[in-house]
Amino acid sequence: MNRKIIYLNLLTVFVMMLIFSSCIPVITTKKANTTVSATYNNLPSDTTNTGIINWKAFFTDPDLSALIDTALGNNQELNIMRQQVNITQNEIRARKGAYLPFVSPMVGVGVDKVGEYTLQGASQANSTIEGRKISDPVGNFVVGAFATWEVDIWRKLRNARKSAIYRYLATIEGKNFMITNLVAEIANSYYELMALDNQLEVLKKNIEIQTNALAIIKLQKQAARVTELAVRRFEAQVFNTKSRQYRIQQSIIETENRINFLLGRYPQTIQRNSTTFNSFVPKTISAGIPSQLLINRTDIRRAEQELEAAKIDVKVARANFYPSLVIMGGVGFEAFKPQYLLQLPQSLLYSIAGNLVAPLINRNALKAEYYSSSARQKQAVFNYERTILNGYIEVVNQVSNISNLQNSYDLKAQEVQALTKSIETANILFKSANADYVEVLLTQRDAIESSIDLIEIKKKQMNAMVNVYKALGGGWR
Repeated sequence: MNRKIIYLNLLTVFVMMLIFSSCIPVITTKKANTTVSATYNNLPSDTTNTGIINWKAFFTDPDLSALIDTALGNNQELNIMRQQVNITQNEIRARKGAYLPFVSPMVGVGVDKVGEYTLQGASQANSTIEGRKISDPVGNFVVGAFATWEVDIWRKLRNARKSAIYRYLATIEGKNFMITNLVAEIANSYYELMALDNQLEVLKKNIEIQTNALAIIKLQKQAARVTELAVRRFEAQVFNTKSRQYRIQQSIIETENRINFLLGRYPQTIQRNSTTFNSFVPKTISAGIPSQLLINRTDIRRAEQELEAAKIDVKVARANFYPSLVIMGGVGFEAFKPQYLLQLPQSLLYSIAGNLVAPLINRNALKAEYYSSSARQKQAVFNYERTILNGYIEVVNQVSNISNLQNSYDLKAQEVQALTKSIETANILFKSANADYVEVLLTQRDAIESSIDLIEIKKKQMNAMVNVYKALGGGWR
């Protein structure tokens, strides 16, 4: 009868815990909208996608490929991210260990001296073992193992491990996204460097032309055909062009060192063949269909994994309101002398107990964490939707940019050709006194600006090609 009463009391306590635990705040979770347009604006619907091409097949310049290869091994930020992947992987192991029993071995040695006239001392004085009186002080030797185990009734611990797995996967996608950005940044900087080389070459050629023109102007001044003003204007133009030359040289140094930094090395010359820059033709880009972004873009996949982790975190926070069952036990040997330590059953000791614990009164901290996990889940949804939208817009912008830049390049090339011919015409007319020196100066200046603009447009074309490859999710494979 007493045993039945004990069981009934335990059942009553358990039911009360469940009743109190059932009073959990009501929250709503948000579902992500992953619907994307069937096609890109004004682009043909075709599943062929440039984003799935390996970066080595996309960037065929051997010098550029060598730079990217070096960066993927040496870039410090990428290596930091790789260690972050290891950290999140270890977090999975830690979460897995949380729902397994914790076993702790123990070895203890002690001594105890009690007063002779105390109750314990009087009892000890009259005690004998195997006919021999127990000596005073009394030693104590213990060898054993103790274990605690939280029974994962509500899958709280297993869900925590599952959440850690999703965060590990998100970290991997974050590393891949960093690779995509790194490849694109190196390629863009490489084309910028080649563009600067070509702009510098344009200035050097024009400095030579302007210097020759200045010499002619000085001769004409001696012949009283022009004034000192013309000489000074031509000198000023030469000085201006030489000044621009040094600014570009500084930009070349900074761009080289930006690439060196991405490669994780100290400043050195970047190997390249800039004479081929103007002959570069941007690759034909196949954008595929928008739904492929969900697979190809690693930032979208990372946001998706983080969203899954946030969903599970809500379940973990909810499970904190339910009772926890912790089982504790131990087994070992204890004796006052080492020679008695392994004598059975006299030296054997063991214990086992179960504790059912539930938060009944002060649950503000649990509620706060529950509300926060719900808010983080909604944040993850918004971030996921935002990342998809951003990817779609990036593709549309960059594909459109390639087309418009090609049209701009064709017209600018015609302008450069026309101005190049006009320089020769202006010089001939000036020598025959049929043109003013100001016309010669303006023609030379316009020709320089137009040539530099043409190179700048070519660089933007190459950058747009790189950026649309990146926007389609290319570069990390």
